[in-house]
Amino acid sequence: MGLGGLEPPTSPLSGVRSNQLSYKPEKTRPRGRTREDSRPLRAGEPRGIIRELCQKRTYHAPMPDPSLLECFPSPSNESFLIEHVNEEFTSVCPKTGHPDFGQITVRFEPAASCVELKSLKLYFQSFRNEGIFYEAVTNQIRDDLVAAMSPTWLQVVSDWKGRGGIRSRIVATHGEVPSCWARV
Repeated sequence: MGLGGLEPPTSPLSGVRSNQLSYKPEKTRPRGRTREDSRPLRAGEPRGIIRELCQKRTYHAPMPDPSLLECFPSPSNESFLIEHVNEEFTSVCPKTGHPDFGQITVRFEPAASCVELKSLKLYFQSFRNEGIFYEAVTNQIRDDLVAAMSPTWLQVVSDWKGRGGIRSRIVATHGEVPSCWARV
């Protein structure tokens, strides 16, 4: 008997000497191969459960809805420049499902109307789960903004964070962009 009538805890290994214990690892598959085929995986190819998830999951949600964009009348008849910068733009790579991070800059000279900022923010956020290439994002934004506002000219610049050591910049324009903004 222990202290105060309590018994010491018993172990399932009590009475077993340490030299009687042995570790038997589970049988594992050869490294670099999957159960369904025995060919070696190529470099960069997803392995195991990741491979299965990549094959089953689709990243093609409906395209963002341009009806989210709201416009208001231009406050001036004189020409002026508007520049909106979204520093936290996200979408999804349609091939891998990995997130893409970028900065979208929209410059334009309004003709009769301007885009309302909250609606532009919601429109940009609607790309968050969209499986879409960089080039398609940039051109889609340009087309939707031109359809909503009919500006004198418009430029959309998308700067994408590097992946695999490669950064990308895509520029899509509408109308005659002034030379000072042509290659910015």
